[in-house]
Amino acid sequence: MSATTPIPSLPLSDQLALQRTRLANERTLLTYVRTSLALVGFGLALLQFHPERGGRLGYSALAVAALVLAVGLWRFRVHRRQLATCQLGEN
Repeated sequence: MSATTPIPSLPLSDQLALQRTRLANERTLLTYVRTSLALVGFGLALLQFHPERGGRLGYSALAVAALVLAVGLWRFRVHRRQLATCQLGEN
């Protein structure tokens, strides 16, 4: 069943609430991606302009960027599954 197909068993207000929550989940994922990209930019800038002094901090920023992205994707998938079970009435 597609994400835009209304569920006849749920009232309209609950369908709209699920849609708002789904959109909020996507916005949160995009925030994690944006933060990760900013950390990548910071890490690469340190490595480019200060390779001797900023090397450790630059590589640390790149590692944290990967970690932030992984956490964001994990949270997005968990919440998406929770929303799917709520939408099907299994909650």
